[in-house]
Amino acid sequence: MLFFPVALAFAEDAPQATTPGLSGIMSIAPLIILFVIFYFLLIRPQQKRAKEHKQMISAIQKGDQVVTTGGMHGRVASVNEDTVSVEVAEGVKVKVSKEAISVRKPQA
Repeated sequence: MLFFPVALAFAEDAPQATTPGLSGIMSIAPLIILFVIFYFLLIRPQQKRAKEHKQMISAIQKGDQVVTTGGMHGRVASVNEDTVSVEVAEGVKVKVSKEAISVRKPQA
């Protein structure tokens, strides 16, 4: 409590901010920094994964071994514009969306 009046005296003698534009930028700076952090830690990696998944889907060919998002393993029997026929057992074909394929193993 002894130092409180001294701090108050120094606060009264402090000069006023002469650049109001600088204080406006300084109040927005934490939000900008937060956005940059979110971009590099969340948004950019997610966009990169989506781009890689899209390239993988476009490279699917007949005979590739694939795994669907449901966990079904099989071999691609035919490829259409939006769907893929996956043979999960001999004579058993399942038609799935291309977006439902999570892993592609090229034909050996």
